[in-house]
Amino acid sequence: MSRLPLNQPAPDFSGVSDDGQAISLQSLRGQWVVLYFYPKANSYGCSIEAQKFEASLPEFERLGAQVIGISTDSEAGQAAFREKCHLSYPLLADPGQTICRAYGVMGGLTSLMGVSNRASFVIDPEGKLVHELRNPLHTVHVPGALAALEKRGAGKAHS
Repeated sequence: MSRLPLNQPAPDFSGVSDDGQAISLQSLRGQWVVLYFYPKANSYGCSIEAQKFEASLPEFERLGAQVIGISTDSEAGQAAFREKCHLSYPLLADPGQTICRAYGVMGGLTSLMGVSNRASFVIDPEGKLVHELRNPLHTVHVPGALAALEKRGAGKAHS
């Protein structure tokens, strides 16, 4: 898992969310984006993490940030995960691992099982990667992303 260069363009991505919405980094220009990668939909730790992102959505929205969850699960798996966890933000299925590989989250033991490592990224409104956190603990990604947004003055134009 190699780190991506900060303050450089984030890897482009596009996909269809579990609810049929076309999402791409290009279409999100002009707003902050928080991408978080999780190993497996419906697993215990990933469910807790997804619900923490959901509970913090008002704070992310106040900061002008769109949260997007990504895993190597299928669209059907993502849809079931959304329903089980009562999520309102988009989940992208990446069974071909295209987005996961672009962000360097495949590798190690989890990769051998066909799942990504846990990581989160903050992308600024111009599409530059400004924060990266790679940590197996599901408890650090929400506060880490919020702190990164606050540090960079996100939301000032939205208040």
